[in-house]
Amino acid sequence: MPHILSVSYDAVLLATREMLLQSAGYTVTSAEGYVDAMKKCHTTDYDLLIIGHSIPHADKEAIIAELRQSCPAPVLALLRPNEPRLIGAAEAIEANRPDLLLSTVRKLLG
Repeated sequence: MPHILSVSYDAVLLATREMLLQSAGYTVTSAEGYVDAMKKCHTTDYDLLIIGHSIPHADKEAIIAELRQSCPAPVLALLRPNEPRLIGAAEAIEANRPDLLLSTVRKLLG
């Protein structure tokens, strides 16, 4: 079963995303914030990394850059409306479509 690391600054959004992904059959580890994400990334291997839309753009770029150094999994960035794409993300989608989130996760996990 694919293992996903989901990162957000918003605990409620993080829990909701975890439940959605688990109901689709994925194993999910949630990380609230940068420090928690780095700790979890260094201790477990993941098949996909999801960076939530609650994280400011500059912080997303810093998190992705750091994650790329120790986690080789592809990154799916969830964006706010009109937010530009992120360097280092394999895919970037607007966060307001759970159906698109699940289809993109399936695509990235192949």
